[in-house]
Amino acid sequence: MNGTARSGDYSLLDLIILDSGYIIMSDTLTLDVIGGRVKVNGEHATVRFVGVVPPVAGPWLGVEWDNPERGKHDGSHEGTVYFKCRHPTGGSFIRPKKVNFGIDFLTAVKNRYVLEDELEEDEKEQIVTIGNKPVETIGFDSVMKQQSQLSKLQEVSLRNCAVSHAGEKGGVAEACPNIRNVDLSKNLLSSWDEVIHIADQLRHLEFLNLSENKLKFPSGSAPLTGTFSALKVLVLNRTGITWAEVLRCAAGCPGLEELYLESNEIFISERPTDVLQTIKLLDLSSNQLIDENQLFLIAHLSRLEQLILSDIGISSIHFPDAGIGCKTSMFPSLQYLVVNDNQISQWSFFNELDKLPSLRALSCLRNPLTKDDKDTRTTRQLIIAKIGQLKTLNKCEILPEERLGAELDYQRAFGNEWKKAGGYQDPDKNRLSEEFLAAHPRYQFLCLKYGAPEDGELKRQPLMLKNQLLTLKIKYPHQLDQKVLEKQLPGSMTIQKVKGLLSRLLKVPVSDLLLSYESPEKPGREIELENDLKSLQFYSVENGDCLLVRW
Repeated sequence: MNGTARSGDYSLLDLIILDSGYIIMSDTLTLDVIGGRVKVNGEHATVRFVGVVPPVAGPWLGVEWDNPERGKHDGSHEGTVYFKCRHPTGGSFIRPKKVNFGIDFLTAVKNRYVLEDELEEDEKEQIVTIGNKPVETIGFDSVMKQQSQLSKLQEVSLRNCAVSHAGEKGGVAEACPNIRNVDLSKNLLSSWDEVIHIADQLRHLEFLNLSENKLKFPSGSAPLTGTFSALKVLVLNRTGITWAEVLRCAAGCPGLEELYLESNEIFISERPTDVLQTIKLLDLSSNQLIDENQLFLIAHLSRLEQLILSDIGISSIHFPDAGIGCKTSMFPSLQYLVVNDNQISQWSFFNELDKLPSLRALSCLRNPLTKDDKDTRTTRQLIIAKIGQLKTLNKCEILPEERLGAELDYQRAFGNEWKKAGGYQDPDKNRLSEEFLAAHPRYQFLCLKYGAPEDGELKRQPLMLKNQLLTLKIKYPHQLDQKVLEKQLPGSMTIQKVKGLLSRLLKVPVSDLLLSYESPEKPGREIELENDLKSLQFYSVENGDCLLVRW
C-alpha cells in the first residue's frame, strides 16, 4: 500500500491518504468520527462508537449499517451496550483499517472527469524559460489541460463516489467555477456544513441531488440564508430530513422551483411562511405520516403547480371552504396531482378534486377504486365525468369525444337516482336532496349542458359501482354489552335491506330499528339513514365508516 500520513479536514485523526484520494484510518482514533459516514466493502454505514471492545485488544469502530441485514447485532457485545441501532441486526464492530471515510469533492471530480490517458502522455520532462532561466518541468502541459477540462464542466454526476467532504477551502471554486448541475446522491456526506462548503463555491449551482446521504443539520435554528442563491432544483430523497429542517434549508434557496422529499418519514408540522413561495413542484411520495390535515398547511403555496403524493396512505380529502359546485381557495395554481399507490376507495375523493380551480392532469393508478383491471374503462369514464376541467388522466389525454361520451354515460347511469332524489325535466321543479347533490355535485351542471335525461335513456349503474363492497363497523350505542361487528356490505344495498340483515342478526323487528352512521374523518357528526329506499352509497357511506344501530 503506497500512502503518506498527513492531516487535513480530519486534523484530530491519524489518517492515511491513498494515491486514489480515499481516506482510511490508522489505529489512532478519537470520538470526532462518531456520526461520520463510512463505506466498507461497498456497504454504507454510520459510525456510532469508537473504542476498545474487551476481551479483544485494539481499537474498534461500532457502525450501524444502512442495510440492517448486513449487521450481526444491535450494538451490544457480551451483555454490554456499546451503541444503539434501530434494527436488532443493524450493527457491527469493524477494525479501523477496513473502513473508508471517503474523498473530497474535487478529488472525486478529477477521478471521474479528467482524461488520465491524455495526461500521462504529457508527464515528461520539459524545459521552459521563465525570465532568462531555463526551468525543468514535469507534466506542465498536463496541469494546464486538466484545469481546462475542469473549468468547462457544467454537469457533474458523482453518485456513489464516496464523497465525504469539500476539501481545501476555495479549491472547488478555482477548479470548477462553471458547474451548474451536481448529483451527489449515495455518498458519505454526514453534515450540512460540508454541503454548504461545497455549494458556497459553486455560485451558478442550479440543480443539486443529495439523496441517500444521512445529513446532520447545523445546530441551532438559524436559516441557511443565501447559501444556494441560484438553486432551482433540490433532491433530498431518503436523507432523513425533517419538515423543520426543510423550512430552514428553503430559506437558503430563494429561487427554488422543484423540491423532492421522497421517503423521509416527514410530518408537516407548520405552514411555510416566507419560504417555498417560489416552489412549482413538490414531491412528498412515500411519507406515510402525512395526512389530509397536514396537506392544508401547504395549500396556500401560490405558485405550486405539481404535487406528488404517491404512496402516502391517503384515502380521502375535503376542502371545507368550498360548497357543492364551488371552487376552493386552496392550491390555487395546482395543475398536476399524482396520488398513485394510495388507499382511495370512494368516489367522494374525486368530487372534491373538482373543486381545485386549476387542476388539469391527474394520476391515480393502483388505488382500491382503480386497480380492478376489468373495470378500467368504466373507472376512467367516471373520473372524467366527475372532474370537469381535467385534460389528462393517468398520462393519457382526454379528447373532447371521450369527455362527451363519459359525461353522457354518467348522466344515464345515475338518472334513476336523480329522479328519485327530486329531479325533473323542468329545471324549475327540481328539488334535489342534499344527499344526491353531495354524491353527484356535477349532475345538475350536466343536465344544463346536455339537457335532462329522458326515461328511455336511463340505464342501470355500472356493475363496478353496484358491487363495490364497503367494510363497516356496526355499533349499538344503547346496548353497550353487544359486541362490535365488522361487515362487508355492497354500496348499492338499500337501508331497508340493511335493516333486514340486522333484524335477523339481532332478533329485533325491522320496524324497531333506527340507523345512522358516522365517519372517522368527522367524529361526533352523526347522519341519519332515514329513507329505507335509498342505498348506502346514496348517503355517501364510505369504507371504514361506522353504522350506529338503535332500537
